[in-house]
Amino acid sequence: PEPTAITLVVFNGFYRNIILNNPRKRNALSLSMLQSLREDLLHDVKSKDLRVIIISAEGPVFCSGHDLKELSSEDDVKHHSQVFEICAEVMTLIQKLPVPVIAKVNGLATAAGCQLVASCDIAVASERSQFATPGVNIGLFCSTPAVALGRSLPRKVALEMLFTGEPLSAQEALMHGLVSKVVPEDKLEEETMKISHKICESSKSVLALGKATFYRQMTQDLDTAYRMTTQVMVDNLTLRDGQEGIEAFIQKRKPVWSHSQDEKK
Repeated sequence: PEPTAITLVVFNGFYRNIILNNPRKRNALSLSMLQSLREDLLHDVKSKDLRVIIISAEGPVFCSGHDLKELSSEDDVKHHSQVFEICAEVMTLIQKLPVPVIAKVNGLATAAGCQLVASCDIAVASERSQFATPGVNIGLFCSTPAVALGRSLPRKVALEMLFTGEPLSAQEALMHGLVSKVVPEDKLEEETMKISHKICESSKSVLALGKATFYRQMTQDLDTAYRMTTQVMVDNLTLRDGQEGIEAFIQKRKPVWSHSQDEKK
């Protein structure tokens, strides 16, 4: 049986830490785990107090991907579709949220677990962490994880992972851009909080605008991206916090953010 709290949420000041909390099942992304994760990500996301979401895990495995027991032929196609659909929804939701989402990885992340890391905005990993998409070895190619992987890694690196199932070490993951930073295990908390703390010094509304714009322009051609982001820069200046930041800079003082979407009157 799965534990009652399959994910734990610790709210600390401006940080929400979502902890995958089913180590005996290697934090598999079962249907209930995915539903719980979706709920934790969406909860009160517009609150001015929420600035950063951190996803971490209990136990030696960060996340082992889908629960294969849910994907056996005993379950019907409708159930299989539901599992993959909610998984895709959670992965895309991370990039649609108005706050940065940081993966704090200490251990093995495989298949959809690797997809989860790739889908986060920032990922900090301990030196013992590893990343793999071993689906091919059990006859279920990691086609959905490949979407996130192919957008985070160079094609040849992603395809070697997908074709062989062999893991990347933390250092290799860093070298190829799957994670942002690698630190010794005893420094993981400190490094993650350092990044979170820095993010919290900025305006929530400005960050939200910046994050949404970044992901939008990534799918556009160069000219379209520049046209769109030029307009966003102009819009950013109309925000109360846009004007406050510039005024504070000129007056050599610390800005006082409103964190609101309001325009400067």
